[in-house]
Amino acid sequence: MHIPVNEFKRALSAKSPQIGLWVALAGAYAAELVATLGFDWLLLDGEHAPNDPRSVLAQLQAVAPYRAHAVVRPVNDDAALIKQYLDLGVQTLLVPMIESASQAARVVAATRYPPRGIRGVGSALARASRWNQIGGYLEGADDEICVLLQVESVVGMEKVAAIAAVEGVDGVFFGPADLAASMGLLGQPGHRDVRAAIAQGIAAAARAGKASGTLTSDRGLAREYLALGATFVAVGADTTILVNGAQELLAAFKQPRAASGAGGAAGARESGSAY
Repeated sequence: MHIPVNEFKRALSAKSPQIGLWVALAGAYAAELVATLGFDWLLLDGEHAPNDPRSVLAQLQAVAPYRAHAVVRPVNDDAALIKQYLDLGVQTLLVPMIESASQAARVVAATRYPPRGIRGVGSALARASRWNQIGGYLEGADDEICVLLQVESVVGMEKVAAIAAVEGVDGVFFGPADLAASMGLLGQPGHRDVRAAIAQGIAAAARAGKASGTLTSDRGLAREYLALGATFVAVGADTTILVNGAQELLAAFKQPRAASGAGGAAGARESGSAY
């Protein structure tokens, strides 16, 4: 038995574009459904979706037979939580709210065994090592871990070059919704100033030799970011797809009820504020 090869990490290193989908329904059945479709990666969200290590484990097991690579976003950069996800077998983490090179270095350290880092050694209890049935797991695990850091504030964008330069960081992800809010543009992730900031971030990551990514349900904008050099781009979310599809189906048979909030379904699609 061998350590699973992180093909997603290798694809990013080779600058091969990876198209992903946000998975926030927090259920194994839904995760397996989208895993069959052919996306390169699926983001299992533990920041804004009601996930915890047990629900993530079920989704990892559901996705495992398919080619889609599971990326997990923890709620924060807590080293203890990162340890739990790694022991579950997560090989790629997307850690939110990164604002400095020192914070980035702490995240990398949390994913590495001593002496390179601070990851606790509990492989006999861990799915990641197949309960110590993978020979050489402790020696080889670090090489298959992919660390993606989410930069999503004005402060973080000012430090993005230093963050990307940290050894062990594989890529930088730009969160457009929080970045827009930080820029005083709440609910406007597609604003030209936000797009310009992300473009600058993509360029900074490239200068450091690191991959970059983002999330947008705007297909034209997704293609724009890919053309700028973004390597891993999520092009939608399961929750939004379900809501929009259900609303369109209902509207075909019933008079649509008055839209509430920021323009109803159309407003949600435009703003992407749920991301």
